[in-house]
Amino acid sequence: MSTLPEMGDLDSLLHEFVEEARELIAQMEEILLRAESGDCTSEDMNALFRCAHTIKGSGGLFALDEVVRFTHIVESVLVRLRDGVFGFSPALVSVLLECQDHISHLISAVAAGETQDAARSDTLIEKLLPWSAPTESQGGGGGGGRQLAVPPIKEAEVTVEVGERLGTEHWHISMRFKPGVLADGMDPLSFINYLSRQGRIVHVETVTDALPDFDTADPEACYLGFEVALESRASKAELESVFEFIAENAHIVILPPNSKISEYLDLIASLPEDRQRLGEILLACGTLTSRELASALQMQKSSEAAPLLGQILEDQIRVAPVLVDAAIKKQRTIEEKRATEGKNVRVPAERLDALIDRIGELVIAGAGSYAQAMKTRQPAMQESASQLLALVEDIRDKVLSLRMVAIGEVFSRFPRVVRDVSRELNKDIELKITGAEAELDKSMIEKIADPLMHLVRNAMDHGIEPVEQRVAAGKPARGTLSLDAYHESGLIVIQVKDDGRGLDTTRILAKAIEKGLVAEGAALTEQEIFRLILEPGFSTADQVSNLSGRGVGMDVVKSNVEALRGTLDIHSTPGQGTTMRLCLPLTLAIIDGFHVGVGGAQFIVPLDMVVECIELQVANDQVDYMELRDEALPFVRLRRLFGESGPAHARPRVVVVRFAGKTVGLVVDRIYGKCQTVIKPLGPLFEQVPCVSGSTILGDGEVALIIDVAQLIHDVVGREWRVTHNATPSRQPALMAG
Repeated sequence: MSTLPEMGDLDSLLHEFVEEARELIAQMEEILLRAESGDCTSEDMNALFRCAHTIKGSGGLFALDEVVRFTHIVESVLVRLRDGVFGFSPALVSVLLECQDHISHLISAVAAGETQDAARSDTLIEKLLPWSAPTESQGGGGGGGRQLAVPPIKEAEVTVEVGERLGTEHWHISMRFKPGVLADGMDPLSFINYLSRQGRIVHVETVTDALPDFDTADPEACYLGFEVALESRASKAELESVFEFIAENAHIVILPPNSKISEYLDLIASLPEDRQRLGEILLACGTLTSRELASALQMQKSSEAAPLLGQILEDQIRVAPVLVDAAIKKQRTIEEKRATEGKNVRVPAERLDALIDRIGELVIAGAGSYAQAMKTRQPAMQESASQLLALVEDIRDKVLSLRMVAIGEVFSRFPRVVRDVSRELNKDIELKITGAEAELDKSMIEKIADPLMHLVRNAMDHGIEPVEQRVAAGKPARGTLSLDAYHESGLIVIQVKDDGRGLDTTRILAKAIEKGLVAEGAALTEQEIFRLILEPGFSTADQVSNLSGRGVGMDVVKSNVEALRGTLDIHSTPGQGTTMRLCLPLTLAIIDGFHVGVGGAQFIVPLDMVVECIELQVANDQVDYMELRDEALPFVRLRRLFGESGPAHARPRVVVVRFAGKTVGLVVDRIYGKCQTVIKPLGPLFEQVPCVSGSTILGDGEVALIIDVAQLIHDVVGREWRVTHNATPSRQPALMAG
């Protein structure tokens, strides 16, 4: 006897349903967007149907009536679409995308324990009417599908025509009765009449091959068989129930129509992976009934040859071979996947975070042990500490890789955004995505979605021109918006690029002066002018709209990116477009660092950005350049930058770093070499310290600051521009923040 699941188990299953439904909804959106561009294949059509069908079926298990009711109507439209009754059109895709959004809202309401919006369902069902079947019950629940409005027929309406070929588009029911069925009070014609309640009887053919000679025939015996063609949306189990009381006195074979076979194939493909046996799979999708399965198993058990169950189902039960083959493939797929899943373990994100925190402490402790061992003169101790440190580094790398996910998880949200916003703006915009496979820490993935959304919407609103302006400027009518991601120097770079009008520096500067953000006559670099659009309250829009004009958004982007220890660079060319370049660390937890010292202070430079170390060849403290392989290398004296007054080294060193294609030197007193760096956030008192992105604890317990190389290079570039243009710095130090 089965028992009901515990409440905790039910909550867990519901959570799994919500997660699975969200994945299916995202897949539906992806397919519909491809369909709008004409790239939808037959496999996409089947997958689209399977998504809706799976959500409906799983929703029924949890008695989510509104999810089932609405998804059932959407599914019926997808069935007709898949069967070729009509094709995709812009209007249909738009309505289906609205339906996909609504299903997402229904699922979100389920997850939050809120009431589901039935009124919105009714509105969208009305929109689906042009593509719904005329007999579709709009208020119908999530039973088995559409119910055909077929009136019951009378006995006199049953026609018997011999020799006519039965159509394969209908159910085919073959009935052979035992001779004694009439003596038991059963009338075969009454069962044929009862079938009319399940649909419309298209044809009945009487089979007389068992009829004996007239002289030997028993007038009280039944010798006739019947072949019935039935048009119905009922399931096989429902049709079998018609013959429940005559099962022992008749041999009934029920064969599905061709269209039903295709539905069964889709159902087999979409079945949950909690069934592994062939009979269970066919039973779950409705191809096989419980009685037929029990009969087939009994045949297999009683046979001395022990035939395969699939062969019995094909030969004796008359299950279509294509369905048996599909079920066998499903069985093998489930077995292979379970074999693979046996090697995987699901771990909650909070446990992984706690593990990474402990690994960070282990790194610090390991570095401390190594430092102490190096002070001894015991080679064995030093070798042991070195091996331990190497193992800790290996464990660190493997643990951090557990949290790395492809950035495509975020990028996949934007095709729909670009489609909807471009229609709202009446612009023709194409989205191109590259580098979606680049990996980033999952905690950062969740935090960059909103900044990217602001950048994408701003590029479409402010950057890309209307079609008329683009054509007048000699550009293609269709604008292009690109999302790119790639790794560079231990960072991940995400670019939002458009081929629009570019930033107007004159207009931006005038607006900034008008708002008091910049003093009139201030000499700003082009980059500083670009970064004015990141200031709170700044906007060049003449009118307030749903997308722009309120002066909020870009400053939020800047603050969110900086909170992730990242930078936002802006590059723009008038008439050619704008590129927003986000540079983010791959992880917020642990990095490889390069340990240097200046006076009595200690600093860490991200190791991936270090190119080489050389000796300082300039004796004049007022000179900030040196020659490196016939090229000028600008450098920054960290002693001067941080006001360090400790003892200086007689022979300073230069650590050459590279970022975003630019090379700069850092003048330091001492070089200690590579070290593992556990990043600690700066306290409130030190958050505004320039060119510092965090802190760490060294092996000897000392605190070292982590140099923000990206911001430092940005400052050096601004300094070079002022030297070239003989200009004085702006009084707005915030403009130099990276």
